[in-house]
Amino acid sequence: MKISTKGRYGLTIMMELAAKFGEGPTSLKSIAEKNQLSEHYLEQLIAPLRNAGLVKSVRGAYGGYILSRDASEITAGDIIRVLEGPISPVDFTEEDDPAKRDLWLRIRDSIAEVLDSTTLENLVNFEEHGAKENYMFYI
Repeated sequence: MKISTKGRYGLTIMMELAAKFGEGPTSLKSIAEKNQLSEHYLEQLIAPLRNAGLVKSVRGAYGGYILSRDASEITAGDIIRVLEGPISPVDFTEEDDPAKRDLWLRIRDSIAEVLDSTTLENLVNFEEHGAKENYMFYI
């Protein structure tokens, strides 16, 4: 499975909204400028995120978008599934060799586990503080 620009830019949008959560709406124009992305393309990505209930739009002169719930409650998996569809490294059928099918299922499940255990809060904290702040090692 290769994540396209839809998934990558969708994560960028959501991380920007998470970083500004509680500060009011954020415009797509500001996200596009900050990340050197096409505002028009971001407009195409925000619609499915809104339809899935991950973001809310705010109208008006100071409008934009906000997360529909706390960043700790939205996972990377939520976003990727909305923008990319089901998580699967390959298409397979029940007729496939059982050993291969088992391999594809384990790969799919591993990818899903990482995406579903990574919240927007994790991603924003990592971006702001680096890896040292996110992992605790006990010796």
